[in-house]
Amino acid sequence: MNYKLTLLVFLFTFSVFSQEYHPKNNGVKTPQSNSIVFTNATIYVNPTTILKKASLLIEDDRVVAVGRAISIPKNTQTINLEGNYIYPSFIDVYSDFGIEAPKRKHNHNSKPQYSANRKGHYWNDHIRPETNSKDFFTYDSKKAKELLKAGFGVVNTHQHDGIARGTGILVALNQKGDVTNQILNHQSAQYFSFEKSKLSAQKYPTSLMGSIALLRQVAYDANYYEQGHIKKHDLSLKAYNKNKKLTAIFNAGSWLNDLRVNNLSKDTQLQYTILGGGDEYEHIDQIKATNTTYILPINFPKAYDVTDPFLASKISLEDMKHWNLAPSNPKQFSDNNISFALTTHKLKSIGDFNKMLQKAIQHGLPESDALAALTTTPAKIVDNEKVGNLQKGSYANFMISSGNIFDKKTTLYEHWVMGKPTVFEDRSKIDVRGNYNLALEGKEYNITIKGELKKPTIEIKQDTITLTSKLSYTNNWLNIHFKNHEKSTYNRLIARVDNAKSALKGKIIDANGLQKQFIANYNPLGDKKEVKKEVKDSRPKLVDLNYPNMPYGFKKIPQQETILFKNVTVWTNETNGILSNTDVLIKNGKIAKIGTKLNANGAKVINGTGKHLTAGIVDEHAHIATSAVNESGHNSSAEVSIGDVVNSNDINIYRNLAGGVTTIQILHGSANPIGGRSALVKLKWGTTPEEMLIPNAPKFIKFALGENVKQSNWGDQERVRFPQTRMGVEQVYIDYFTRAKEYEVKKKSGQPYRKDIELETLLEIINKERFISCHSYQQGEITMLMRVAEQFNFNINTFTHILEGYKIADKMKKHGVGGSTFSDWWAYKFEVNDAIPHNGAIMHNAGITVAFNSDDAEMSRRLNQEAAKAVKYGNVSEEEAWKFVTLNPAKLLHLNKKIGSIKVGKDADVVLWNNHPMSVYAKAEKTLIEGVVYFDLEKDLELRKTIKKERNKLINMMINDKNNGGKTQSPKKKEKKHIHCDFEGNLH
Repeated sequence: MNYKLTLLVFLFTFSVFSQEYHPKNNGVKTPQSNSIVFTNATIYVNPTTILKKASLLIEDDRVVAVGRAISIPKNTQTINLEGNYIYPSFIDVYSDFGIEAPKRKHNHNSKPQYSANRKGHYWNDHIRPETNSKDFFTYDSKKAKELLKAGFGVVNTHQHDGIARGTGILVALNQKGDVTNQILNHQSAQYFSFEKSKLSAQKYPTSLMGSIALLRQVAYDANYYEQGHIKKHDLSLKAYNKNKKLTAIFNAGSWLNDLRVNNLSKDTQLQYTILGGGDEYEHIDQIKATNTTYILPINFPKAYDVTDPFLASKISLEDMKHWNLAPSNPKQFSDNNISFALTTHKLKSIGDFNKMLQKAIQHGLPESDALAALTTTPAKIVDNEKVGNLQKGSYANFMISSGNIFDKKTTLYEHWVMGKPTVFEDRSKIDVRGNYNLALEGKEYNITIKGELKKPTIEIKQDTITLTSKLSYTNNWLNIHFKNHEKSTYNRLIARVDNAKSALKGKIIDANGLQKQFIANYNPLGDKKEVKKEVKDSRPKLVDLNYPNMPYGFKKIPQQETILFKNVTVWTNETNGILSNTDVLIKNGKIAKIGTKLNANGAKVINGTGKHLTAGIVDEHAHIATSAVNESGHNSSAEVSIGDVVNSNDINIYRNLAGGVTTIQILHGSANPIGGRSALVKLKWGTTPEEMLIPNAPKFIKFALGENVKQSNWGDQERVRFPQTRMGVEQVYIDYFTRAKEYEVKKKSGQPYRKDIELETLLEIINKERFISCHSYQQGEITMLMRVAEQFNFNINTFTHILEGYKIADKMKKHGVGGSTFSDWWAYKFEVNDAIPHNGAIMHNAGITVAFNSDDAEMSRRLNQEAAKAVKYGNVSEEEAWKFVTLNPAKLLHLNKKIGSIKVGKDADVVLWNNHPMSVYAKAEKTLIEGVVYFDLEKDLELRKTIKKERNKLINMMINDKNNGGKTQSPKKKEKKHIHCDFEGNLH
């Protein structure tokens, strides 16, 4: 034997027979073997490697070998699992197991807290990356047993609190172990959400867009800290940088938020694994395009109890459709090859998991993909190759079952974690469930034994009559008694069960105590009939998916068309004015030709005789199609953006299209002097937020004056934030613009600087790269802001509302600011007492670009009628009045080169009206955006019928589900919130 071989043998011997280092005080040493081999089983090594008649060898807490022919050491305990299955334990990758949710340390009656209450940490209390979940962990044996019963042997758990939540731990549910061998990884992943911490009352952020902006800023700050430019020790930023190497898991909770998180990752440089909301099927193509891994809850909604027609009418079609389609969500991920894991998160009971999982499988999720979503995929997420499989070297975490783990009839016998078993069912207990035929005294009885093997139930029928019966089954002894239908006496059957799926043989004792032998023959056909019936009944019927998946959604998102409008009255908003009996050709999303007797091969021809064609209405000030309006946590929120929270599922989009509106500016609210950045969107119903946003649109931001920003109408409890006076409001502007100028000097110096999103935005204003639309009412404040702007050498772009604009029209003209006002709203609060309905006309006559805006979801779909009020009150010409809601707001938004008038080369954003467009009788027959028909009055009438049919179809499905034993929930009405400038919170 050469030297190398001798060394190898020595090392091998040392590794196998290494010396013990624990003292022995409990007797003499006895040779022991910790090896166990499970033989003759069907073993799922992983979702794609399945071995039949195979063996699994474990030693202590590890898998030593798996295969059909493996070497078995001496003194190994052998367990014969013939006919049984072995599966790797499931992994729940998003859990709060063993970590109690923190209790809120403040109440809503407390005064607002604007500063952090922690020293040595980040300036915002809701950023808590230094949180280590292991510091709060206590093993919960009761919940562990529930998870083990559901198939989970490992959980990835963390404290569900805060926006940056810190790190989690990977825990093996080893009931017989201690914390040393239960925690597999002390820092398994890092976690994020949009939800604030319960441990702090710090007000900022108050909105979804504030949470997004905060996560961007902390990423920039952490990078600056890592480079050594922040000298102050910050435990939060230090931990944030340390955690960067860990998997980042983000609780998004809806398909809209999934896309928002994906966009956020570009700025934070973190590739998030996203916890979805179960509605991703609505836009699965966009979800796939994120190119990330998802964690899917399967808390599928229960059917609504629709037996009361009045209450049923309160349920939204959107919720009904989600009930029907949600169980198909995992299948959609599978069909589109999107990596995903499944979780118990959001389930009220762990015991519901397997029912929900079977429901997903019934809806088309392949069992192999379901197994991968519970084993190998979550193992990849937590970057641990020793869990989620039964390969050599992996942890000995596995289940022993009677059959297919996804079959509801399968019995889970044992769950082994780290080589230690938790026994749920005696494996020696023979499966007695099935159908049997018993002949007794000339009568035929059909016996069905079903339910869980641990506690089976029985049903005995004589012809069509179900008899009163009861069963007990212990140690393979079966005791049955059932009522004799004719004599009202009881028969008792006692049988020893020797084999599954075979006849029951034993004694029967009648009411008189007489005994005789009986045989109940096993009926395999009865089982097959039952299985067939279950498959037939469980086959799901799905309604059509709409875009968006709610009333008035499209079956298919409409495409651009070539359309020729013939003989229509055209309101051009150009020098050629209003043209009668004119043709307009729409092609490739643009206005291609305007004239008479136009022809176009292949074009859809629309007869416009007696009808009017106008440019689409533009609303300069809207608050629809967003999930948040105000970020009120600071007196300046220039860092937040409405563009981050555009909501393409808002029904007001469709209603606005029905009113001829095609483009809107979604403005931040008026909670602070310096609000957030705007979003300029086209109302492309059925698309996604990204598709609605106008590419390369001019940049805007909302400023505000008046009582809202100084909190005079917030209640005394809230009045603690600067400013509290109109004088203070002016100082806020001067202070922030001064800071922005100082920031610019630092930025241009070539020295390292902290990237500040808020100051970057304000600097864009000073450098005339971003425009201000300012909420305003009284002349003194309006004048003040113009002077502040002039002090910093820029102009205010638009004063919106501006109900006292008529008093200072000359100053506005000189400054070069536009006015976007209400037509005739007044007297709804004190500071508008001087409003007059002639305001718009007076400003217009002074040479100011004037628009009428809505600030209201109801008014926005009637802006055509609002334009008419300029004619009524101010004697403005019809043509100029119409520009108040089309060309003029387009000019204020710097979009007039593309929209606002009918001119060759402009975007084909047009509306066909059945009457004079400013008439109260006018209806938009067709509304086009870039040559796509997003609203069609004729189709709208058809859709109303379709909606009724679909509601009735879903109601019948729910009734059927309830009649088949399904659980129901009480009907709930979704209240649509009416949004204005002062709305706080998030819209979902």
